[in-house]
Amino acid sequence: MPTPAPIKRTEYVRRRRQLMREAGGDAILILPAAAQRLRNGDTHFPYRQDSDFLYLSGFHEPEALLVLVPGRAHGEVVLFCRERDPVREAWDGPRLGPEGAGTALGVDDAYPIADLDEILPGLIEGRPRVYYHFGRDTEFDVKLIGWVNQARAALSQGRQSPHEFLELGHLLHEQRLFKSRDELRLMRHAAGIAAEAHRAAMRAARPGLTEYQIEAELLYVMRRGNAVPAYPPIVGSGANACILHYVDSAGPLAAGELLLIDAGAEYAGYASDITRTFPVDGVFTREQRTLYDLVLAAQTAALEQARPGRTWLDPHRAAVEVLTEGMLRLGLLKGSLKQCLKDGSFRRFYPHKTGHWLGLDTHDVGDYQLGDAFRLFEPGMVFTIEPGLYIPPGSKGVPARWQGVGIRIEDDVAISADGHEVLTDAVPKQPEAIEALMAEARRQAA
Repeated sequence: MPTPAPIKRTEYVRRRRQLMREAGGDAILILPAAAQRLRNGDTHFPYRQDSDFLYLSGFHEPEALLVLVPGRAHGEVVLFCRERDPVREAWDGPRLGPEGAGTALGVDDAYPIADLDEILPGLIEGRPRVYYHFGRDTEFDVKLIGWVNQARAALSQGRQSPHEFLELGHLLHEQRLFKSRDELRLMRHAAGIAAEAHRAAMRAARPGLTEYQIEAELLYVMRRGNAVPAYPPIVGSGANACILHYVDSAGPLAAGELLLIDAGAEYAGYASDITRTFPVDGVFTREQRTLYDLVLAAQTAALEQARPGRTWLDPHRAAVEVLTEGMLRLGLLKGSLKQCLKDGSFRRFYPHKTGHWLGLDTHDVGDYQLGDAFRLFEPGMVFTIEPGLYIPPGSKGVPARWQGVGIRIEDDVAISADGHEVLTDAVPKQPEAIEALMAEARRQAA
């Protein structure tokens, strides 16, 4: 799989200019990098940059602050970051340093993060509106209020002091919702790595193994492709597949059971998100196939709604109608289709929505409604379509043959000008294709 080129510096410049244009010439926009988090002792969790910060800067280091000051004569884009330090770099790796930021990131000014108290109040002076993510980091919230108060105290007569605090996400997250061609290229690559991982899991699965051994197959393929998991993988066999966010990966794989895998790869910050469900021993039973075909039909109906002009809720409605009609036919629900849709009784076996936005975050930013109306799909939006059925053991009034089965089928979908593109179609989901892939893997292993 060819390695895609990183996002160009010019795109980060364009993103910042667009955001400043929407914020207005009297605003200041302040965005800190993600904090490092201790795992235990003196060991940190693997560092992952804040998605908003990464979107605007392309900078992956901690202890940094990005400040956008529209119309500032000496430069609108200011970065505060760690200074070069040969001793620390010998332990933790190279740093860009303020002196390298201008060339590498295209910022106008860069200062040591240690100079923040001295410089930032002066940047805030005369800016009546402050855009910032309040509530994400309480410690930084307090610092920012202190800097604002310093700026107010230092103002000369006749200049405006900061008096309006606005949520940065209202502007930035709408911008992030629409993916550029370069972003879509990276998302296709992330999807390709995840697809390869799912195929490897299908080839490896067989009775007698454990969920964590299959998870190891997923992780191996992702790291081999220079990706990391976009979220903790869900590898649930048998009744464990009925636990929506099951992450223990501790159970055995048994003949006659299904295995549900929900796993995505993150590449260059961009996430993929795929779910497939398949038989541990390579062949669906009649009952498994009946339920699987129902979920697959629901996904097909939802995909038909993935095109410009449809609302975000339309795929969900289409999937719910197909699932509910099927559950009525199988005796899992009672009553009429109209009544079951109205009273929501289908939620007993299908409790979640049919998808979510996808991008730098697995559950990506962007409003699902504009006012009282669900928003319309437009080219550049990327989201998942993931209907499912979950019938836990002991479900009252449900015949035993249907119990202990969890099925979900999930793909990543990009809206295009004339329809959609399924980014994750390299993973088989037709039952015959799944069985053929698993049978071929067994022949090769024999």
